[in-house]
Amino acid sequence: MAGTRKPVVEVRRSQRRRRTVSAYRDGERVVVLIPDQFSRAEESEWVDRMLARLAAREGRLARSDAELLARANRLIDLYLTGYAAKAVPASVRWVTNQNGRWGSCTPADRSIRISHRVQEMPDWVIDYVLLHELAHLIVPSHNARFWALVGRYPKSERARGYLEGVAAASCAPLPT
Repeated sequence: MAGTRKPVVEVRRSQRRRRTVSAYRDGERVVVLIPDQFSRAEESEWVDRMLARLAAREGRLARSDAELLARANRLIDLYLTGYAAKAVPASVRWVTNQNGRWGSCTPADRSIRISHRVQEMPDWVIDYVLLHELAHLIVPSHNARFWALVGRYPKSERARGYLEGVAAASCAPLPT
């Protein structure tokens, strides 16, 4: 299987680098940046560790619509009990045409769309965005009842802060 083959790894040592290790893909190979003073054993350990991190990140990026629907069903069971009949979406999918919002819901046809930009975010943030859209199937507006449903998710405030930070960081700097 080609997908399970270990990639070509290029290790670059740096005298300026003291403790940090980083890695990135450059075409078909993986470049791992390490401090010059690392031993061969430390190098080997960090190469394996960084390959695992890259694989985990790429696995998050390859999330499917089916996985998103399964996640939605799990969130309904955990946080929207008592509303299970109303909260079940007809479809849940990743989309690439939403750059101004994290997700959207159309209660009329019970469809939910989540921006591809959320795919790279931590699971607890994805859960928040998805639960936010599921809550719109029960309460279409952003009223107190809606926020009470979203507030059932224990990391909702943390996730909102994370999303606000991402949004702020992605804004262009103000002209001087």
